[in-house]
Amino acid sequence: MTADTPLGPLDDDHYPAYTMGRAAEMLGTTPAFLRAVGEARLITPLRSEGGHRRYSRYQLKVAARARELVDQGTPVEAACRIVVLEDQLDEARRVNEDLHRAANESRPGTGA
Repeated sequence: MTADTPLGPLDDDHYPAYTMGRAAEMLGTTPAFLRAVGEARLITPLRSEGGHRRYSRYQLKVAARARELVDQGTPVEAACRIVVLEDQLDEARRVNEDLHRAANESRPGTGA
């Protein structure tokens, strides 16, 4: 395989590869915690044909951040809201940087 060849599901951060038990084990938490962040709508696991929850690497990263906050004493609902707000702030910063870059490139004498 070359660097340009996709690995299919193995290359996809959003592929629901992990069972609830394995996801909880990887995060060092319990299935109840994963259900709680799901109920708070921080992450929405996909369901297998048998109805079992499946989590992606991306979802595990998000849940891990919520777990950090919970471990610091933040209630689960508040931790989930904080994670959502952090994500929105990161996206707003990216958009702002892109707009500044585009504005600078369109100015005469800036190399564009």
